[in-house]
Amino acid sequence: MHDPTQHDRPLRVGSLFSGYGGLDLAIEHALGAETIWFSEINKHVARIFSHHWPDAPNLGDITTIDWRDVEPVDVLCGGFPCQEVSVAGRRAGLAPGTRSGLWTHMAAAIDVLQPELVVIENVRGLLSTMAVRTPLEGDDDEHRDPDDATPDPATLRNLELDPWGLGDNAARPLRAAGAVLGDLADLGMDARWIGLPASAIGAPHPRFRVFILAHRILPDTGSDGCQARRGDG
Repeated sequence: MHDPTQHDRPLRVGSLFSGYGGLDLAIEHALGAETIWFSEINKHVARIFSHHWPDAPNLGDITTIDWRDVEPVDVLCGGFPCQEVSVAGRRAGLAPGTRSGLWTHMAAAIDVLQPELVVIENVRGLLSTMAVRTPLEGDDDEHRDPDDATPDPATLRNLELDPWGLGDNAARPLRAAGAVLGDLADLGMDARWIGLPASAIGAPHPRFRVFILAHRILPDTGSDGCQARRGDG
């Protein structure tokens, strides 16, 4: 299996939703990498980032970036906005028009840049908050098979009612983390995730966070229509 960390040069890191650069520092330390550009719209924290990475340009608003014009990277990282998936927020979920819905722009960057590794950080609510998807063309009741899946005499046993997994709606709800993992799979990546409290590494508080690490297992997927399946951000 190809090891994406084995290069004859430092791995190049692209940073999204960068903040002051905490996630980037961890990646650089773990992989011996270097951050070559970032994207942050908060001017105050962007100044902190630029102080530590003076040679890395700020690409600005992620919604306006043409990824075809951006220097490719080996590692793409980011903690997309958590406001709508956080227990302290409105819990609107990973949905079009929300700040947390900006994940779709990170997915678009993955689609074009084709990094070997993707590192994502977010809050615990990513595991429980819903994701709302725009229905695919034809995914509605008019296009469904009118016949039952099982013949009438069949007896169904040990089936748990699960509106999250089986719902009747065409655009059935997903958990936010499931939507992110599904998008990564569409983009040719295999992913693992873990939830860690800050206290696990010695901090005097829990501050639980979800980390997702994805690595590429399929070649360039940019022409397979993944972006269309993700819907609007």
